[in-house]
Amino acid sequence: MPIDFRPLGELPPLDESLAARLAQVDFPTLGHYLEEGFCDPALRRIAGSGRLVGRAVTVRITPTDSTLLHHTASLVGPGDVVVIDCGGDRRHAPLGEVVVNALLARGAAGAVVDGVCTDIDALRELGLPVHAYGTSLLTTKLHGIPDGSVNAPVGCGGVPVRPGDIVLGDANGLLIAPAARLAAVLDEALLDDEEEPSLVAELYAGQPLGELTGASATVARLLASPATP
Repeated sequence: MPIDFRPLGELPPLDESLAARLAQVDFPTLGHYLEEGFCDPALRRIAGSGRLVGRAVTVRITPTDSTLLHHTASLVGPGDVVVIDCGGDRRHAPLGEVVVNALLARGAAGAVVDGVCTDIDALRELGLPVHAYGTSLLTTKLHGIPDGSVNAPVGCGGVPVRPGDIVLGDANGLLIAPAARLAAVLDEALLDDEEEPSLVAELYAGQPLGELTGASATVARLLASPATP
């Protein structure tokens, strides 16, 4: 099948204001308000540090051919996160030292591989945030197979990813979702983060967690209610 190539210029630019506010929130707090967008927990950060916030630039490759990835690495810009759909392959590594250097040279924010990577020691020295399922000595080649896509919807970690989605990542995992969906819950999440220190202080002052969160009252109500047949 032919390559589905869509120019990166069609992507909406990263909302810098939203990105700055997302960088302030504790990402797991967003898990209090969202259910969708969370990638497979086995897809881990294996290089880099800190928190990743960026715009998804999507690439789908065939299991053995990284030609499209090399081309896309020449097109990304500051704040972009390359999200690589490997077609379910977990043996061939499409991303290693050279590709990561190419991304760094373009100012990219990070990379997510729905598969494995290689050159892990070099990647850790380079410091670009990279999330993957693991590592492999077996690499992809530049076959030029006429299949795959750039800047089209892909799958990653069990999550549908659209070009321009926001990628959030840290040591806990990855969340990839449309900007509007994240913006809709961001104010509540930031407020939760602001209130958390006082909640923790109350715990050390002797207040039970269940009373502070209302969970104990809910349990009492459930116990008092007749069981539903």
